Formats: sequence, structure tokens, C-alpha cells
Amino acid sequence: MPRNKILLIDDDEGISFGMRDFLETHGFEVAEANCCAQAQELFQSFHPDAAIIDYKLPDGTALDLLPRLKAIDAGIPLVVLTGHGSIDLAVRAIKEGAEQFFTKPIELPALLIMLQRLLENQRNRQKQLVDKSLRARQTINPFIGTSAAIRELERQSGRLLTTESPLLIQGPTGTGKGVLANWLHQNGSRADEAFVDLSCAALPQELLETEIFGHEKGAFTGAVKDKPGLFEIAHRGTVFLDEIGDVHPQVQPKLLKVLEEKKFRRLGGVRDRLVDIHLIAATSQDLKLLMQEKKFRSDLYFRISTIPLNVPALRDRAEDIPMLARHLLERIAHDPGRSNATLSPEAERMLQSYSWPGNIRELRNVLERALLLTDHLTLLPGDLYFDSNSQAGGGAALPGSHMTLLELEQWYIEQTLGEEQGNVEQAALRLGIPRSSLYQKIKKFQSATTTV
Repeated sequence: MPRNKILLIDDDEGISFGMRDFLETHGFEVAEANCCAQAQELFQSFHPDAAIIDYKLPDGTALDLLPRLKAIDAGIPLVVLTGHGSIDLAVRAIKEGAEQFFTKPIELPALLIMLQRLLENQRNRQKQLVDKSLRARQTINPFIGTSAAIRELERQSGRLLTTESPLLIQGPTGTGKGVLANWLHQNGSRADEAFVDLSCAALPQELLETEIFGHEKGAFTGAVKDKPGLFEIAHRGTVFLDEIGDVHPQVQPKLLKVLEEKKFRRLGGVRDRLVDIHLIAATSQDLKLLMQEKKFRSDLYFRISTIPLNVPALRDRAEDIPMLARHLLERIAHDPGRSNATLSPEAERMLQSYSWPGNIRELRNVLERALLLTDHLTLLPGDLYFDSNSQAGGGAALPGSHMTLLELEQWYIEQTLGEEQGNVEQAALRLGIPRSSLYQKIKKFQSATTTV
């Protein structure tokens, strides 16, 4: 394991020797400089993890050297030593970039503890930067395309990254509302905190309430221990409630209380719990219509809809489909080992001619299914299988009497996969066979196929 490197900058040989001997005894690698010029040169070549600087040097002071070292690498912690400590000098040193200020004579054990803390903090900061960079690379871009609608969505979203107000994302199912919510979190002021999401669709009141607010032991039959809810887990972070229009009417006032008062009670609890969360909600329903039908509270609607974002349906930005399809293909092609798979121009035009009732989710499933069922690298129009209830410029054909039993089985399986939008588990359920058997049949069809 590499040792931490310390650069000592002091023209007093006795003090420098004592510190060097002490630090090397405790596992540090030490380099020494006795003036500003030599310190600047070693700072660049030695690449220390921290530097200890005596205030008075033959060719200047620590206040002269600090900005020069910070210009080389602002991330390396710097410690200033002086035999004439004063509050004014300490303040000036800190302003110039010093992390700590020590007066002589130096207590070496205290210096060791301070260095260990500085280096630990430095490692934590570096880890946070790496984690943030990794999250940024892994976050899916929700603004792929050149259409006016997607560019406007990007513009509006960029202006909301620092807001603490609740956000409402509206749009049809499958348009990527969850992807946008994740992007807003990862690029916002709470990016280093938790992002917790929950789909409210069709959840009964009791289950939804315990998922959001948690419950106390004994709150209901089966509550054998305390359970924290999503709000507690996401404290200081972001909560994403997908399909908020499905939140039970009896849960809605409790949700409103959290947004307005920043507190809630667990199911079966008697004390309020404070929480700091940023809420992002999404819906594919018309909340105003639900309000008229008395299924959604107006006060909750107005609280979450201050800043609405509208995600367009895929059919309303057809010019984006080729670019979006290529991007999706690049992401999913690694799973079957087909990283160099592409779309033919004819296949791209077919994708543009389709109505996409399932939006981006359906597009991904069509491409994933095409990769799974073909063995060539360029996907052609005949490789694209759409929902049987929709029309496109090609795709699956109806079976003919000339088909063999094996061909008919393959056609029916492909049609079922198409109707289930590529969901193998649902397709296997409809076909009445185990999922493993369906995967075996798909692989058999793939190996038997030479052209499509």
C-alpha cells in the first residue's frame, strides 16, 4: 500500500529533521524544501498528499507561497507553521488557502492527529468526486433528440435544478418520466443524498401508507417490528412518487402535511417526525379531471403543480426517433453481446412510421426483442415486431397455411412477445410455459435463423 507523502518546507534544519524523523516513523514518505522556489519545484515533482510550510522562509513567507501552490493543485491541504502566532496572521493564512495554522514549538502527536484527519477528509472528498462523476456517467440522458419539444423540456428542466419546490412531471406512460426525475436529482443540489422512488399505481391504501410513512410495531396484523418509510430513508434527499394520481384519497392529506409542515407520523405512531425531502411527482393521468371526479384533492394538486414539466409522447417528436433508437441500441446491445449492432436506414424509417402507443419503453422493447431474435448485426425492417393492434410500415405478418408447426410456434411466440412489449415473464405466463422454457425456445429460434 503506498504511503502518504508529506512535503516539509522549513529552513530550520533542526526542526525539519525532528518532524521528518517523527513522520517517517509513523509511516509517511517525506520530502524537504528550505525555500519558496525549491518548495514550488518539489510540489510539482513530488506530488505530496499534504504540505507543511514554515511562515518565514529565506525568499518569502507562507502567505507568498500559498497562492502559488494552490495554483498548481488546489486540492492538496496546506498547513502553516509560525513562531509568532496571531489571530490576524491565522486569518490571512486561511484566506490564502491554508487548511490549518500551527504555532511553534510544535506538539508532534497533535500534528500527527491533524495530518491524519486532513488526509482522511481529502480521501473522502476525492471519493465523493469520483462517485459524483460515476453517477453522472450512469445517468441516462432524458433529452436525446433535436425536436423543439425536447429542447424546450431540457431548457425548463435546467432552470429547476436548484428549486426546493415540488415538481410535477406529466406525460403518457413510457415517455421517460422516471428518467427525467432521476436526472433532476443527479444534477441538483441534493445529488449526494438518497433518491428513493415508488410507483403508486394500484397500491391499496394500507400498503401505500406504510411504504411512504412507515409503521410502528403492532400497528396492524403482521407489523412485527418498526419499519421506516420512504420519507425517513430519503431524509435530505429526493422522493419520486410515480403515478401520484393513484394515491388513495385518505393518504393525500397526509402527503400534503409533509409538503407544508415537513413532518409526518408513522402508521400507528403517536409522535411527529421531522423530515427534509424534495418531492418529484409524476403522472400519466389528467389530475384536473380527477379533481372534478373528487378523486384527487385540489389543495394537493396546487401544491405539487407549481412547476409542471410536460414530457411529450414519442409520436409527437418523430424526428427524434432515429437518434433515440441508436442511443437505446447502443445501451442494450451489450447484454446479448452485440455491441456493434446497428439499424438499417429502412428500419429507422419504419420506426418513424409507427405510432408508439408504449412510447420509449416500447421502442426499447422492440429493439431488445430484435437483438434477441436475430443473428445479424444490422437490424432490418423484417426484424422489427410491433404490437399486433398497431400498424407500421412492416413487421410481423399473419401466419399462412404453408407454415410448419415449428414456424407457427415461432410466429405465435414472437407475436405474444410483441403484445407483451418484450416482457418475457408476462409472455411465458400467457403461453402457459415456464420462463426458462421460453428462453430456450427463443435461443432455438435464433440459432435456426439464417435470414429474416
